[in-house]
Amino acid sequence: MAKASSSSTAIETVEPVGDRVLLRKDEDKKTTKGGIQLPGNIEIPTITGRIVAVSAQVARNEDYPIRQYDRVLFNPKNAIPVDFEGDNRLFVVPVEDIVAVFRRAK
Repeated sequence: MAKASSSSTAIETVEPVGDRVLLRKDEDKKTTKGGIQLPGNIEIPTITGRIVAVSAQVARNEDYPIRQYDRVLFNPKNAIPVDFEGDNRLFVVPVEDIVAVFRRAK
């Protein structure tokens, strides 16, 4: 669940519902893998991010191997931006648009 504080004591949270997750999109890349610095107006679009919150429906469904803090690859077509933070990198994404989860081999 993402939280934001304001001047009042109330804390606002964003909790996805249905078959959705809340994720923070990774920053767009300004440097190529080869180390070439891109001009300021050109960025490589990023479609990876970290799961911030998972809806209760997704958490209960064993068919979705997605947990909070997982790094994922997602299809941004149906991602809904959440105007919650200044950087505007939070998105509500349907779980079917999560196409891969990055895992470290043990």
